[in-house]
Amino acid sequence: MTQHGLRPWSACLIWLLGSGLCVLIALNSRFSADMSFFLPAQPSPAQQVLVDQLKNGAVSKLLMVAISGGEVAQRAAASRALRQQLAAGEHFALIQNGAPEDLERERELLFAHRYLLSPAISASHFEAPALHAAIRDSIELLASPLGMVLKPTFTRDPSGELLNLLSTLGDARQPPSRGGVWASRDGERALLLLQTRADGADTDGQAAAIAAIEHAFSALDADQSAALTLQMSGPGYFAVEARSRIQQEVFQLSLLSAGLIIIVLGLLYRSPRLIVLSMLPVVSGMAAGVAAVALVHDTVFGVTVGFGAALIGEAVDYSTYYFTQAGRLGLAGWKARFWPTIRLGVLTSVCGFVALLFAGFPGLAQLGLYSLAGVGAAALVARYLLPPMAGEVRALQFSAHANTRIDQGIALLQRGRWPVLLLAALTTLWLYSERDQLWQADLSALSTVSAAEAELDTRLRADLSAPDSRYLVIVTAADQQAALQAAERSARLLDGLVADGVIDAYDSPARLLPSFATQAARQAALPDAEALRAQLAQALSGLPLQASRLEDFIGEVAAARNMALVERTTFAGSSLGLAIDALILPRAQQWSVLLPLHPSAAHDYIIPAAQVRAALADSDALFIDLKGEFDQLYGAYLDEAIFLSAAGALAILLMLVWSLRSAQRLAPVALPLLLAIIFVLAGLHLGGQRLHLLHLIGMLLIVAVGSNYTLFLDRASSLADPEVRLSTGVATLTTAIGFGVLGLSSVPVLNAIGLTVGPGALLSLLLAVMFAAPIQPHALTDAPPRDTAATC
Repeated sequence: MTQHGLRPWSACLIWLLGSGLCVLIALNSRFSADMSFFLPAQPSPAQQVLVDQLKNGAVSKLLMVAISGGEVAQRAAASRALRQQLAAGEHFALIQNGAPEDLERERELLFAHRYLLSPAISASHFEAPALHAAIRDSIELLASPLGMVLKPTFTRDPSGELLNLLSTLGDARQPPSRGGVWASRDGERALLLLQTRADGADTDGQAAAIAAIEHAFSALDADQSAALTLQMSGPGYFAVEARSRIQQEVFQLSLLSAGLIIIVLGLLYRSPRLIVLSMLPVVSGMAAGVAAVALVHDTVFGVTVGFGAALIGEAVDYSTYYFTQAGRLGLAGWKARFWPTIRLGVLTSVCGFVALLFAGFPGLAQLGLYSLAGVGAAALVARYLLPPMAGEVRALQFSAHANTRIDQGIALLQRGRWPVLLLAALTTLWLYSERDQLWQADLSALSTVSAAEAELDTRLRADLSAPDSRYLVIVTAADQQAALQAAERSARLLDGLVADGVIDAYDSPARLLPSFATQAARQAALPDAEALRAQLAQALSGLPLQASRLEDFIGEVAAARNMALVERTTFAGSSLGLAIDALILPRAQQWSVLLPLHPSAAHDYIIPAAQVRAALADSDALFIDLKGEFDQLYGAYLDEAIFLSAAGALAILLMLVWSLRSAQRLAPVALPLLLAIIFVLAGLHLGGQRLHLLHLIGMLLIVAVGSNYTLFLDRASSLADPEVRLSTGVATLTTAIGFGVLGLSSVPVLNAIGLTVGPGALLSLLLAVMFAAPIQPHALTDAPPRDTAATC
């Protein structure tokens, strides 16, 4: 053992093993940028619907593709070629572009199973009076524009069961067609709807599917596609774009941050070796942070990694303290005089970050764990690895003229105490008066989706009639059949709401996939061949139709009596199957069925939730307003962030009270942090920023980080010490750079932290200097003997 506590080779070996293990864990970790960052760890039943839809629901697997430019024929040809190429691959379970063969196949599916699917089927439906009325209506329709469609199947379906069925599926609209493929409403874009095999939460799988689309489009004939452009949208596309954007910005901002910090350290040390050593706590902290998150959580979120860019500025502080303070005092003197303060600063940061571990959604918990592991690792590396690796640290030379100017600046700052306190009081009153305008009201503030991307998504969804419902009724049961039966019971209640004008309409997968019990009842209502012939003999009286022409009809009704019941696989590979999958959610222990509700113009397209809940009160159905759930979710996050931030700040304050044991010392340490938060809040509001929960986390970081600097200045002798001045000044500058560059990010979460913590760190130092005890004209105490460290 040495005076450092560890032999030099032991410290190096431990660091190498630990860093290697962290890097190995990080390289084998799963990184994601999906909405799981914002989803609750223990969701309510209503929130569970959101979680399932966003992670595994059929809607989360949809990709919408638009081909624009050129002529109608070019776009149509490109749509067909793109579909053909993608169908040969492995990434998509469904590719629809409105090609006639698809529409014909779906019509044939419905026609073949019409007697099991049509809600009109009952025993009375095949009695002579009902048959007479139905056949008469079909004959009249033959003379209408629908005649050309009905004529080929008239003798097989004279009672019009297919039309009865289609009338119940009125909301399953098809987009308009141009050139034989789907097109936008204005006819300027050819459209495709694709369902990936990968889940929506599988960002790698979504990325591979998107790359396959782009590759297939680029492989189209040059003459065919030269004037065409490709656009995409959908949940998977947004997740892939967000991950790519975060990765790119984290890399760029990390380079910028590291470059600026290296410039600062270069001007300070003028030694490449010390600059390299200064980065050891940084890389160690980042590796430890990612490894800790990967071990505790299954997935490391991209935002968490982005937060690591800010750790560059925070972690480099510890090496700055050592290299600027140990030169005159030596290692032993530095350990005796400064390490306790640094250790206390680390503990205050830890107290603040620990509060985040108790967050109810993974995003905050990951940020807290990352910060804890990163700051702890960086401090340990600075304490135990840097001294033996750095060897003897050269004492820095300080200019007497520069010290005099700094003294004058400090005196000028301290004369502004009362004006600043008055300004803070007025600012607090102003912020209170503006409290209703300060906060962002919904979760959209944290979305990485740009306005242009959101506009395109809305347009494509409208063109394709893609599933996107705000209002849902959800029923849950132990298995699929029980869930479908519950959906059928709820549908009867919803029919009453439609009749009363409370809602305009609703969708149900049970229309395409009735429960086995319902299908069996319809089969039982079908007459045998002889009974149907007898009823037809009476029904055709007075109609211009010979009974002999309806033998196919009689045969198909008889065959339907023994037909296999319709299952989900019956519609596999069709848009009908997609419609079913979008509304049925299989889970580990139960099944859920969604029934989207369509608002009525009579209620300004807002569904009166109280009336719907009253109608469903005696059923097992649950009414959900998705926008309301998101808003409630965001509100819960905001309340939790306020509580956790306050708890973290209180923990820091209690740590300072316990450590300083003096109100006289506590005030100049804590007051600058409070004032910094007030002024940062005011600056953000003046800059047009609507505050959200990550701004709150930024305020906690101001307290956690700023306390490191205010602790160094709580004594007049410290404020007069050139090493303390230099180390805290450089540490504050590098921290402000590390966090501040995040303010350049287009990712709202990172941008909020950067704009909050960067200015907050600088203000913490300036205000700490302002409220520190005035410098007394006395010499610094004699330094302890210099200590020479061994070299690793």
